[in-house]
Amino acid sequence: MKVELVVFDMAGTTVVDEGAVNKAFSKALTKSGYPVPVPAVDHVMGYRKIEAINMLLKEFYPADAGDLALAQTIHEKFLDSMKDFYLHTPIAALPFAAELFALLHQHHIKVALDTGFSKDITSIILSQLQWLETGLVDCVRSSDEVPQGRPQPYMIQAIMKELKLTDVSRVVKIGDTEVDINEGRNAGCGLVIAVTTGSYSRTELEKYSPDHTIDSLQEVPALLNLDA
Repeated sequence: MKVELVVFDMAGTTVVDEGAVNKAFSKALTKSGYPVPVPAVDHVMGYRKIEAINMLLKEFYPADAGDLALAQTIHEKFLDSMKDFYLHTPIAALPFAAELFALLHQHHIKVALDTGFSKDITSIILSQLQWLETGLVDCVRSSDEVPQGRPQPYMIQAIMKELKLTDVSRVVKIGDTEVDINEGRNAGCGLVIAVTTGSYSRTELEKYSPDHTIDSLQEVPALLNLDA
């Protein structure tokens, strides 16, 4: 396939996440009186965060699952915790992320990010990494900028529209969660790659049938037939 665009997830795929998102999520739920097991939080990573909260409430506290005000209160606690973390903690790219972005550009392939974070948190992360300012990333979409987050295809579609691309079969999606894989499938991406650097193991990722499962972004050039 002739690749025109690669869409990467952020936390766990291109940005280091040593459990910070899970901790902020768990903290927000617990402070609100709705603790849930850590593995359950891992498995809603990648979803729009307000949707992830509703999923967890439905699973563990079904009597309160329809309370939109409750979900919003928990979400605001999560946002406050995440903003505080990212504002006061150095943010690092995962190994080879920046180098891969540069290599893709050398081959005239666009680079984009999409994420389950809201735009305000995404902006804090990117302000530290400077990927937009340095031209390493061409386009970014956050989950609150589209009608629905992953696994719906709207973020990929919005990215393609901004970059004036029309053939989704020439788009590659790379992410570390179930919803990344399903987003790529729902969008019709020509290639969907799962990476084990996030909260899902290889065994868990392969249940959702990505085209490839990798352990490092350093494996991407060979999959796309690029000269590193």
